[in-house]
Amino acid sequence: MSSGNSSSYSLGIDVGTTSSRALLIDDSGHVRDSFSSPHEEMVMARPLWAEQDPDDWWSATQLAIQGLLRSSGVSARSIVGVGLTGQMHGLVLLDRDDKVIRPALIWCDQRSQRQVDFIIGKLGAEAILNATANPMLTGWTLPKLLWVRDHEPEQFSRIRKILLPKDYIRFKLTGDFATDVSDASGTGMFDVVHRRWSDAVVSGLDLDASILPVAVESSAVTGKVTSKAAELTGLAEGTPVVGGAGDQAASAIGNGIVMPGTMSCTLGTSGVVFAYLDKPAYDPQGRVHTFCHALPNAWHVMGVTQGAGLSLQWFRNRFAPEAQYDDLTAEAASSPAGSHGLFWLPYLMGERTPHLDALARACWIGLTAKHSRADLTRSVLEGVTYSLNDGLQIIRALGADPAVIRLSGGGARSAFWHQLFADIFNVYVAVLETQEGSAYGAALLALGGIGQYRSVRELVTAAIQEVSGRQPEPASAAAYARRYDIYRSLYPALQPAFRAIGEADA
Repeated sequence: MSSGNSSSYSLGIDVGTTSSRALLIDDSGHVRDSFSSPHEEMVMARPLWAEQDPDDWWSATQLAIQGLLRSSGVSARSIVGVGLTGQMHGLVLLDRDDKVIRPALIWCDQRSQRQVDFIIGKLGAEAILNATANPMLTGWTLPKLLWVRDHEPEQFSRIRKILLPKDYIRFKLTGDFATDVSDASGTGMFDVVHRRWSDAVVSGLDLDASILPVAVESSAVTGKVTSKAAELTGLAEGTPVVGGAGDQAASAIGNGIVMPGTMSCTLGTSGVVFAYLDKPAYDPQGRVHTFCHALPNAWHVMGVTQGAGLSLQWFRNRFAPEAQYDDLTAEAASSPAGSHGLFWLPYLMGERTPHLDALARACWIGLTAKHSRADLTRSVLEGVTYSLNDGLQIIRALGADPAVIRLSGGGARSAFWHQLFADIFNVYVAVLETQEGSAYGAALLALGGIGQYRSVRELVTAAIQEVSGRQPEPASAAAYARRYDIYRSLYPALQPAFRAIGEADA
């Protein structure tokens, strides 16, 4: 951490699934302090549904900023810029009085398969891929919007604006309706190649383009903190707010993934393998996602595991609520590689990469009377890593084959999990000096956007350093390669049953 001698600072705000976090960096890009405030738990009224109250995000954001200013001792006047990031794909609906119409359908909500089928039927799968560089998925914002149109027409008729989660916080801070190109890329209605809203999709579905926010580059200033927001948060009125980025692009900025040949693996509630691209490239089957990066004239490709850290969190909360996560991973180390033949499929919220299946269900395969809690825990960690390896293999096939993968998120704090990543990915994995994720990336974007550096890339290259790493152990890597082949065979065998379960539950 910095000693805090700088006279100016930048603030990153991360609107996550479980909390809102505020993080302060100095003008060299070093972290000064951070503060988090929890959200209420997501509401899951039915299986695969997930909603949150946007005003709860705003309340948590206010508390996080206030707490950060208190704990850091930094004057609000010395904060020269604010960057925003957060969970992607969520649908926030505002009426003509700028009030939230209904709870937000968030990223892991999977209720909109019928709307996905409708969109594909109306526009055509190939036309969608050409228009957006991605297939249509239940996770995207657009099918959620059409679900509201189909099931809550009165609420739909009240819509004046739709916003993504971090952009609702922008609106509350500045009064402006804006998003950035990386977050917009995950809506299902953004032209990723040309970095603009897709008229082919929007007009093709008879939607009113005026409900969409303006889309800007991530380091562009979109507005300034209003007097009301200043009173509520403690920030100084007039502080610039930049576009920011979706959580994965912001995390990549924080991990230094700003040049060709660099790649990261981020483990939060979901998990992501992420590679930089200097020109758009996408998987014809749509198994990985190609989005605009948080740098001008740059893109990225990523594979997403919906239930990554969520798998361990779910396991702990349901079966070991008294245990700390460090205790569980230490216990898992007592189980052998392969967990005595036990496999975990981490599809607690359906899956995106590589299966694109909202009906996929999580399960253990191979469970016997011999298995202990240590085996179950280790199998969860291994299953999540196998799933992320699915995305890595597809990205490698697209031409990105890095010599090192940088780890971040909760998994990057576990030395045991570091080695699992190295062995299952069969590549050197590195840990960075600063393990602060997307809030750090948002703060860097703010610092880069206010003109103190020639570019965000220059700032990131100077600020971010690797401090440790793990090489794959040859014997373990070979053993995991054999087990990974078994893992890959399980979803195709179970997919008909998943579909039947989903249809029976409908």
